[in-house]
Amino acid sequence: MRNYDLEFLKHFSMVIGFLVLVTLGLIVGAHFLHGSIPPEANPNAVKQTEARIAPAGAVYAGETGAAAQAAAQAAAAAAAASQVAYGGSTDGQVIFDSLCGACHKNGTGGAPTLTAAGMGARAAKGKDTLYKHAIEGFTGPDGGIMPPKGGNPALTEEQIHATVDWMLDHAK
Repeated sequence: MRNYDLEFLKHFSMVIGFLVLVTLGLIVGAHFLHGSIPPEANPNAVKQTEARIAPAGAVYAGETGAAAQAAAQAAAAAAAASQVAYGGSTDGQVIFDSLCGACHKNGTGGAPTLTAAGMGARAAKGKDTLYKHAIEGFTGPDGGIMPPKGGNPALTEEQIHATVDWMLDHAK
């Protein structure tokens, strides 16, 4: 074997040894990095987090935005209509005690109380007017405010009619 062959083998062995050390260093580094990366999150937890930080509303602009806004309002109305209040009960007293009584028992917000004086003038306008005001909402000349469907959009017209009838029958 010649001298330059021995030199080549010596240098080649040193290069191979250096590459083995670099490879081992990369393996140890990869193992360390793999241990420091947090584990993958639970998909359910990710969905809950995304729902929690989702925007509360949207901005609608132009014709496209108006159409999107109308579709969103229609979807909200359909969702509200699908949720019937008080289990669909048409017992006027149940609905009055649960919802209407908050204002009509003590006259909050200018609401008429269940007395002859409070309900008398309104009853004279006719049941159809009272039904309309209860369904659509009403702002009286004295500043009294009746929100649409008493503030519960899940009420059906049948439930409102039953409650208004119950109120008129029980005015003292």
